[in-house]
Amino acid sequence: MTPSWQPQRARLGDGRWHYQHGPIDLVIGADGEPAACDAAHQACWQAFQSVLAELVSELSALRQALPRSGAAASVSGPVARRMVGACLPHAHDGLFITPMAAVAGSVADHLIDAYRRAGVLRAYINNGGDIALHLAPGQHWRAGVVANIDDPSLDASLVVTGESGLRGLATSGWRGRSLSLGIADSVTVVARDAAAADAAATIIANHVNVTDPAIRRLPANQVRDDSDLGTLPVTVAVGALPSASIEQALASGLACAQQLVERGLISQALLNLAGRWVQAGSGCVLPAFAGQPNRSRLLEVAG
Repeated sequence: MTPSWQPQRARLGDGRWHYQHGPIDLVIGADGEPAACDAAHQACWQAFQSVLAELVSELSALRQALPRSGAAASVSGPVARRMVGACLPHAHDGLFITPMAAVAGSVADHLIDAYRRAGVLRAYINNGGDIALHLAPGQHWRAGVVANIDDPSLDASLVVTGESGLRGLATSGWRGRSLSLGIADSVTVVARDAAAADAAATIIANHVNVTDPAIRRLPANQVRDDSDLGTLPVTVAVGALPSASIEQALASGLACAQQLVERGLISQALLNLAGRWVQAGSGCVLPAFAGQPNRSRLLEVAG
């Protein structure tokens, strides 16, 4: 679809839907009774109409760093409130984070509510790799972690069950569409919802970090003039790293991920740097990894 500042949608050949409005780009799938799924798609489309305008109206507040203590600036939109709620626990830890760290996951969470109705067995909304799920009891959903999105092959898979209570997945890293303070090729997180997964993936990816001359950084506002990260240095290139640097960066990210698991903020995290993988937590099936992954993203898989 050609990007437009008017909401657009198209039904894909396999029955999924593509919704697009400015920078918001969604792929949506649902299984169940056809009439219930059609009604859910229509309700989702109606809710989608106002999302971008509501976010733009509060964008100034959403780009501000959240306080380390006390309440954040008041926001009123349903997506904006989800964004703030998902990011506040990390701000209260003393970390730099703005609500924008959870924007993609929060949009997906907001819209997945349309599918939580009788007759819809399972549904997902994939917002650029940040995914919100609806799973009725007895249902499951499978995702694949793909090492190279230009030459996709399945490196690992996750299975989320309806009984697990987990309804969100997200991936972050310096190679993705968002800027990162760290050097992770990818950090994939499974959590109670997509907003929580999105914020946590951002924070963990920032912690996969080390000082090394092979890493090139620039102020965020030189890379993207509207960045909420201001003058903070973000990663723009990572050269060949010695094993010690890779291990140090992964250990830092893993320690952060394990703390978030212990606090119940996430269920599981899968971290990748330079072809090496580490994992914190449990709750989904993650088989052994293969290949030389350098740009992992989530790919929905039927079944």
